[in-house]
Amino acid sequence: MAIMRDIRRRIRTVRNIQQITKALKMVAAARLQRAESRLRAARPYADEMLALMSRLQSAAANGDVRHPLLEVREPVNIGVLAITSDRGMAGGYNTNVTRRVLDIIQPYDRDRVKLVTVGRKARAFFAKRMYNIAANFTMPSSEVNFAEARQISRTIQDLFEGREVDAIRIVYTRFLSAVRHRVVDVQLLPVAPPEAQEVHRGGPAEEYIFEPLPEALLCSLLPRYVDIQVYRVMLESLASEHSARMAAMTLATDNAGEMIERLTLDFNRARQAAITKELAEIIGGAEALK
Repeated sequence: MAIMRDIRRRIRTVRNIQQITKALKMVAAARLQRAESRLRAARPYADEMLALMSRLQSAAANGDVRHPLLEVREPVNIGVLAITSDRGMAGGYNTNVTRRVLDIIQPYDRDRVKLVTVGRKARAFFAKRMYNIAANFTMPSSEVNFAEARQISRTIQDLFEGREVDAIRIVYTRFLSAVRHRVVDVQLLPVAPPEAQEVHRGGPAEEYIFEPLPEALLCSLLPRYVDIQVYRVMLESLASEHSARMAAMTLATDNAGEMIERLTLDFNRARQAAITKELAEIIGGAEALK
């Protein structure tokens, strides 16, 4: 009977866990839908900003363009913007980001590395390993506000313009679909204006007349360009986080269901064994009375 009570207790515990993971899965699915919608709405603007920077870079190629965000220096000190989540239960989502950051900063001494972390998981991971965290921000769980992204962007711009770091890379998780996401790292500062990437669809290349001069526009839009890049990667990361959590909770729910089935089978076997034992004792007692 003690074994049956233990099995019954385990079944009840696993069933409660299954209800929790199922609820988390449904919440993650709902948030993923909203995050994906906002990401798809933001991508066209970011792409147009990229195309505009490309055209400005081409138009200003013969001019002398100087801006602090364009200054290329020897990467003696490096900064990394790492974007993770505030919460766990998302499979390997956070681990993959922190592992990529470690790969980037491995060639540098600790005193030559400054980290800007977004999400409590990244901060806890690198603070435990005594890395220099220049700034830390929380990662929203429902939606990303552009003002928050701009604050992060201005922080890393100040680090670069103040010559505290010579280059800044950003590590985040790119959202591909509800079941696919990939950790990537790109150089954020110094800004390397993208080369011309226009696709000529069966016609001559379009020519633009800029007012004011392309050099002035390029310098004016560079901070905004960095703001948009940070905002976009935060949207990508948030959608990827919900996707990873939904997949992890789906797997946990399925595993809990399989465990309940095995425990139920064990419980039935234990009950059948107990019944068989009682019958044997009754029959044995009856035979002894004869």
